[in-house]
Amino acid sequence: MTTTGEPGTIRTRIPARLDRLPWSRFHWRIVIGLGTVWILDGLEVTIVGSVAARMTEPGSGIDVSSGDIGTAAAFYVAGACLGALFFGQLTDRFGRKKLFLLTLGLYLVATVATAFATEAWYLFLFRFLTGAGIGGEYAAINSAIDELIPARNRGRADLAINGSYWLGAAIGSLGSVLLLNDALLSADLGWRLAFGIGGVLGLGIMLVRRTVPESPRWLFIHGRAEEAERIVDRIEREVQAETGEPLPRPAQSITVRQRKSISFREIARVTVRRYPNRTVLGLSLFVGQAFMYNAVTFDLGTILSDFFDVASGTVPYFLAAFALGNLMGPLLLGRLFDTVGRKPMIAGTYFGSAALIAVTAALLMADVLTSTTFIILVALSFFVASAGASSAYLTVSEIFPMETRALAIALFFAVGTAAGGITGPALFGQFIGSGRLDLVALGFFIGCGAMLLGGFAELIFGVRAERQSLENIARPLTAEEADAATPQEQESYRQAELERELSPDDRRLVAERDRRARERRARRRERETKGPRRFRPGPGGSQTYSPGMMGTSGTPSRSKAAAERDLDREIDDLARATEEGPVERRDLAERVGARGWGPGRFRRALTEATKEGRLVRLPHNRYGSGSSRRDGE
Repeated sequence: MTTTGEPGTIRTRIPARLDRLPWSRFHWRIVIGLGTVWILDGLEVTIVGSVAARMTEPGSGIDVSSGDIGTAAAFYVAGACLGALFFGQLTDRFGRKKLFLLTLGLYLVATVATAFATEAWYLFLFRFLTGAGIGGEYAAINSAIDELIPARNRGRADLAINGSYWLGAAIGSLGSVLLLNDALLSADLGWRLAFGIGGVLGLGIMLVRRTVPESPRWLFIHGRAEEAERIVDRIEREVQAETGEPLPRPAQSITVRQRKSISFREIARVTVRRYPNRTVLGLSLFVGQAFMYNAVTFDLGTILSDFFDVASGTVPYFLAAFALGNLMGPLLLGRLFDTVGRKPMIAGTYFGSAALIAVTAALLMADVLTSTTFIILVALSFFVASAGASSAYLTVSEIFPMETRALAIALFFAVGTAAGGITGPALFGQFIGSGRLDLVALGFFIGCGAMLLGGFAELIFGVRAERQSLENIARPLTAEEADAATPQEQESYRQAELERELSPDDRRLVAERDRRARERRARRRERETKGPRRFRPGPGGSQTYSPGMMGTSGTPSRSKAAAERDLDREIDDLARATEEGPVERRDLAERVGARGWGPGRFRRALTEATKEGRLVRLPHNRYGSGSSRRDGE
């Protein structure tokens, strides 16, 4: 870290240092300590939903009616919305770690306390507090995960973690069969254990979570740069000891004006003024998935019982199949969000799930489905929809500045849940209560429309955030932009920094890379001003090959320079991989780990390496080293 002459202003490479780390045990600790709470949430919510009917029966030990159970669910949702907003702003103000410990603690205390309920008011109170803890978790956990996971893995990790809710839901569906077994548990004990189990498992998560560090990104912005440096140093030592290999040099630095606190009014003013399109995008994605998910999840068991004559004891097995479909979607499709890219995958999952939901609705209207074919279609629809729904959380946690990340997650979660999560179940409940299958089908068509709106919003306003540093996607509000500096002045500054920090050999390497980058840009400009390319619509000028900085607030010249350096490193990897002899294209991609490079990057690096003479294309789709020129092989 180097400091500028201005008090309270620092230049740091902490974001680049975190993003270049290989996957390690440290990252698994983040996933287990922070992400597994969604398994717990899915487990408890599903079990509680399954045993709710038992609570209304005589001998249950609590005096509540079916209406009270519905009211308790409403208190839970209200608590989640208000808790997200309340704890979201505290997370941005006081740090990720303090809040993800506090919200988990609140969740544990409230859910265990619910097990001792004997009156309706007591149940309402602690379901509200449980929901508040879960709402706060969404804000604190997603912001911390995004700031600690490397950029190249952020998409799949986020989707898998948010999708893990459904692993808990599947276990909860099957576990409820045991809790409802009168031969094993009395009527006043099974439902209480449902709440107690969540507390015991949550305590284990708390022990792991205590070892997770505070976000270094949050620390250096809030005037605690030395602590941030110590944490990153410790992480790097741990990763190097595990891999046994030196870490690559961090690519770029960022300059920020440190501040102890940032007012909510300032955050809201700057964010809304700077990112109105992203606000529309976040709302569209959240409302669409919240409407469809809450409507079907809350009412699926009722649909199976009322319209397909599925016995109540068999419903949990169908719900487990539904949950497994939701779980597999993010796990199997998550990698594509980092390779194919955010926009095509998010729009594709929203449109794809809408199409499958529309098919389900049409077949329902025709009354040709059985209970088995219905659950298969629903599970398939939500296999696709689950990846899209998880990507809504990923999107809003990526596309807003560091200082407002947790609050943005909280705001969109609260508004989306309130708008879609309340109207969806209410509307479906009315349709189911009518006893008419055609109205249930109409509800699915409405859900299809909500998902389509989310897909169109992604196409229009989506941000190509795959494999990009969070600071490039949305520059921190405290970052000092050199808006008045010309590209030449910025390049001079970078060269001066290199002179101070690099060895003579490193400087020669950088100079050689800069020369190749200039020649590459000249060839690109020449191609774009000749032939059919000059008639292409859109802005002129050379575009970077890097997965899009469109919609970001970073300095364009800085982003292009970073993209060129990344391209040059990838070309170097290709050249080294062919030094010992020609390599078939597919084997070459495996040798250099091109699967993790990002969409289109391997093809582009191959093309540029061949044009620069670093590689030679040989017969049978093979490539050889340009230095040896083994064309006779």
